[in-house]
Amino acid sequence: MIKKSRKVRDYKALTKTLPTLRYVDPEYVYIHLQNGRCKTYDLTVEEGDYVKLGQEIGLRHGGFFEQPIHSTVSGYIGKISKKLHRTGRKVDCVEIRNDFKDTYHESVTDRPDNIIENLTQEDMVNIIKEKSLVGLGGSGFPTYVKLATKEKINAVVVNAVECEPYLSSDYRLILEHPGRVLTGLKYVMQALGCKKGLIAIKSKNGPLIQVLNQVLKVRFPDLDVEVVKVGNHYPQGWEVDMFRSALGIEIPHGQLPMKYGVIGFNVSTCVGVFDAIKHNLPVIKRHFTMTGDAIKFPQNIRVRVGTSVRELIKECDGYIEGTGEIVVVMGGPMMGTSTVTDDVIVSKTTTSVIVLKNVDYKEEPCVRCGSCVYSCPVKIQPVQIMNAVIRNDKEVMKGLEAFKCIECGLCAYVCTSKIHVTDYVRKAKKLIGW
Repeated sequence: MIKKSRKVRDYKALTKTLPTLRYVDPEYVYIHLQNGRCKTYDLTVEEGDYVKLGQEIGLRHGGFFEQPIHSTVSGYIGKISKKLHRTGRKVDCVEIRNDFKDTYHESVTDRPDNIIENLTQEDMVNIIKEKSLVGLGGSGFPTYVKLATKEKINAVVVNAVECEPYLSSDYRLILEHPGRVLTGLKYVMQALGCKKGLIAIKSKNGPLIQVLNQVLKVRFPDLDVEVVKVGNHYPQGWEVDMFRSALGIEIPHGQLPMKYGVIGFNVSTCVGVFDAIKHNLPVIKRHFTMTGDAIKFPQNIRVRVGTSVRELIKECDGYIEGTGEIVVVMGGPMMGTSTVTDDVIVSKTTTSVIVLKNVDYKEEPCVRCGSCVYSCPVKIQPVQIMNAVIRNDKEVMKGLEAFKCIECGLCAYVCTSKIHVTDYVRKAKKLIGW
């Protein structure tokens, strides 16, 4: 019998129980000069120039914003070359040769707590903007734009769900650095004038719930933050589903959560807020999951932004003997982007890289079982959208509301015919200009 599926196989056990490895001293880093939101840039340094850690070296240009580009090591500027971004596209990257001294730029200075306590929303927005913080869960949306909202915010929700089946870097980040997460949340609440905070965590993650509640009790007794258990299903990490589970609030499609008095931030983004406000530091390192069945020792790594994935694979003891063709997934397997090369660079928005042995699945004709329709969290009809794409019928694509797709990948995951349904719906969104 065909029925709704909200479960995906979990591979987190490969990495979540191991302490995070530190790999923060690569010989070279490669800083992305372009990304999914910024196509053009200005570079203010030249080959051979010496730069310091945290120094601004250029500016990316987006549609309605600009992003400063920072060096993540101290060292010497090299050549510009093309490297893969997590979006799957090759973009310009500038090479920096590490001098292994971590000489901080003069702008990187700690702020005393009494100064932070008096920072206004505008002050914090300017700091976050200068440090180029974006959504580190993968969205890449400028954090300062969210933090600058004029809407009245009643609750700030930290999305600690991490529902992608291989990823566990947020899990380890909370377990190992709960104080940094909670302090970042405190700063966000201060900026927004919000008295209530929530941390949404899957109910099965008991150790995280215990750790956070203990740290809140001991270190933040005056902070009104509640750890909320949410469902273990996929895609519980989808913001709309998270708000529904954590707060009982339904956010209609196309509406901004801020209009309903709520706002969400990823775990790593909260730590980014902490580093920016407390240390005046851009994102130079991040927790990162390196996993998959093609490498010998999957693990979470504290990694310098700009590090080559090839180096990280070596730190995982390399490939398993006899591994043939591989598939490299940047991000989670459900919503990430795949390629067949390990020549990938960790950007600040790259949550993970999954290296898998390639398996050729034979795609069969659709049997009209309805699995994709039953399982779709936004209640659209992926198979009908797929047929409209094949016919190039844009009006039907619009009528079937292809634009509602959150690209969670469930339709492809449950397809009994192994059809890449999500790719068709993604194509439909592009064809109708969404």
